[in-house]
Amino acid sequence: MLPGLLCDEAVWHHQQQYLRDLADVVIPIFRGFDSLHAMAESVLQIAPQNFCVAGHSMGGRVALEIVHLVGDRVTKLALLDTAIHPRAEGEAEKRQVLLDMATEHDMLAVANAWIPPMVHPGRRNDPVLIPAIRAMVLRYSVQDFQGQVKALLERPDATPYLRDIHCETLVACGRQDGWAPVAQHEEIAASLAVSELKIIEDSGHMAPMEQAAEVTTLLRNWLTDRQVPVRGRDAVIRPD
Repeated sequence: MLPGLLCDEAVWHHQQQYLRDLADVVIPIFRGFDSLHAMAESVLQIAPQNFCVAGHSMGGRVALEIVHLVGDRVTKLALLDTAIHPRAEGEAEKRQVLLDMATEHDMLAVANAWIPPMVHPGRRNDPVLIPAIRAMVLRYSVQDFQGQVKALLERPDATPYLRDIHCETLVACGRQDGWAPVAQHEEIAASLAVSELKIIEDSGHMAPMEQAAEVTTLLRNWLTDRQVPVRGRDAVIRPD
């Protein structure tokens, strides 16, 4: 299970706890890296010959890089609250604002600015969720943050990767994800040979934490084949 930007094992805490009866859940941490390729290679160094991979946010991009490198080894793929496109116009400038905040102030300033848009508007003052996300951010150094942003800004266009993915793929996102919206995931699911699109209600970008039990159920079904992927390149995507 691959975490996203400024996230670590805590983002998958509920899933790790309640999927351990089905799988050996491993959560790599992407501190000290400045490219998605290097992150993917670090995962492959510890992965078994065949494995399932789930990625959230930046972790979804790393998962796509893994499938691009060794697609025949990945038996199932799950992409949550993520994207496939290369750097957008103006993105570098927007990310630079947070980088400047980190160097001029500290990671707490970054956390306080970055977290609110990442969650459902109704959870921006959640007394449990927000401190948990903030604690994750504060476990990162400024240098770690700079490396991850560099990796994202230099990311490849993953759109061509999709046509070579043939394993069962779960595509899921929060209904209120303002960073990686539903339409983006509809596009991903429609481009895959075998996929299932799931929309997680009442959730922003941090779905594995915001709607932890629902995400765990989706991943249990994904691991045990209790959901049957039927949508693909030639199908019409109708969000649940």
